[in-house]
Amino acid sequence: MTILQGTADVNAIEAPVTIKGYLLCAFAAFGGIFFGYDSGYINGVLGSQVFIDAVQGKGATAISSSHTSLIVSILSAGTTVGSLLAGDLADRMGRRPTIISGCGIYAAGVVIQMFAASSLATIVVGRFLAGIGVGFVTAVIVLFMSEIAPRKVRGALLSCYQFCTTIGLMLGAIVDNYTEGRNDSGAYRIPIGIQFAWAIILATGLFLLPDSPRYYVKRGKLDKARDTLVRLRGQPPTSHFIEIELAEIVANAEYEARMIPTRGWFSSYAACFSGSLFDAGSNVRRTILGTSLQMMQQWTGVNFVFYFSTPFLQSTGAVKNVFMTSLAFTIVNVGSTPLSFWTIERFGRRALLIWGALGMLICQFIVAIIGVTVGFNKTHDVNGSPIADNVPAVNAQVAFIAIYIFFFASTWGPAAWVMVGEIFPLPIRSRGVALSTSSNWLWNTIISVITPYMVGKDKGNLRSSVFFIWGGLCTCACVYAYFLVPETKGLSLEQVDQMLSETNPRNSAKWRPTTTFAAEAGKVAGSNKHVEVAVEDEKLAHEDGAMQHV
Repeated sequence: MTILQGTADVNAIEAPVTIKGYLLCAFAAFGGIFFGYDSGYINGVLGSQVFIDAVQGKGATAISSSHTSLIVSILSAGTTVGSLLAGDLADRMGRRPTIISGCGIYAAGVVIQMFAASSLATIVVGRFLAGIGVGFVTAVIVLFMSEIAPRKVRGALLSCYQFCTTIGLMLGAIVDNYTEGRNDSGAYRIPIGIQFAWAIILATGLFLLPDSPRYYVKRGKLDKARDTLVRLRGQPPTSHFIEIELAEIVANAEYEARMIPTRGWFSSYAACFSGSLFDAGSNVRRTILGTSLQMMQQWTGVNFVFYFSTPFLQSTGAVKNVFMTSLAFTIVNVGSTPLSFWTIERFGRRALLIWGALGMLICQFIVAIIGVTVGFNKTHDVNGSPIADNVPAVNAQVAFIAIYIFFFASTWGPAAWVMVGEIFPLPIRSRGVALSTSSNWLWNTIISVITPYMVGKDKGNLRSSVFFIWGGLCTCACVYAYFLVPETKGLSLEQVDQMLSETNPRNSAKWRPTTTFAAEAGKVAGSNKHVEVAVEDEKLAHEDGAMQHV
């Protein structure tokens, strides 16, 4: 459907990005630590003999594949449920209160794990409850950040969420490395208990942040929306920048409300699947895009490395310190993610996804081929322990796994989350992001359940051959990104709505907006050109004080 007509250039209409605006969005990204830390600490804890004794019983040398599958996947199952609940609550309560509620639920789950972690049942219950809290946080943080970030740097700021996830992974690995030598319950209670701090920090900080201006517009609270924009953009209430941005949000919200009526819980989620599969801008196409992006991110197999690298490396018989090697993987992950802050705005989301998938599939197939031909798939036993016949080959596998993590961390890790926060129209944005996040966690759950059976010594025992599977799935992700993923770089959320309706993914990078929803609705006095002149005059008037806005 064609929404807008006209010839005015609207790309210059945006307030300068302030340091305060950066910091507000960057703090919200702290929620990524929840997901990252859990993925990081559980990997090492599963290899702790004290934890094995507590869960599996004295005398056991490893947690069984079925118990490993349950412990790892149950948090993801809870997060899937939490994400779906959060989509509705974010529209009813607001983005900020929903995230704070998630912190409280998460903290309760941590307490159960930490003070009752003496049996499989209590670990499972605590991780499921904590998972619901993580679902609240992960679903709404991305939504919240996408709605408050300036469009010029929205991709970079949303990438901070993935960066915090990688920091969480690294912190989990560091704590595991510090506690692995303990002979008491602190070997697993300390890594579990530290999670409580993340909930306190995020919940406390969010009390100081404003809610989303788009949430206030949706609820009809325009004065609060204006006040929030004033805080976020560092402009006075009478600024042309504030007037233009607010008018555009209001006009787009009114248009979308007419096109997408949502009344009640069921109709709100049903609206996510409305429209035709043959219409590129339909809600059902956007929902499929969001959920499949998150599915593909999990299909890359990166969580296999962060959940199961410890037992995987132990099975090679060639890696002397598996904890330090796992820590090295997380350091590569952390160090690579900030690269996306620049590349995602310079080259765009679409390019990162295509080239990132290509880089990952090459590395994964190399790891698999080395393992099958000369690597640790060919071993011999010494005193009952497998020893690789070709240690340099195993070292090469470790190196290519690290390169594979580099490609993921700098491309699919942040870009998939950025895209999900950008592609949905306001009436269904909270539900669309919730469904997409649930897809991520659903596939996280599925992979967590089946992977121990694929690589466990008592089950499939695929070892490095499992990378043939991840490489094949990354090949699917590469083809998928080329044909189906649009480019959203440099567009406001309202302009993304227009672009998805007017062009196809392969031509999306060339699309440019010609006018605004506000101009079409008559909410901005005069032509867009006049508005731009007024904005330019305001820029000159504030030139002397520009340093405080840069």
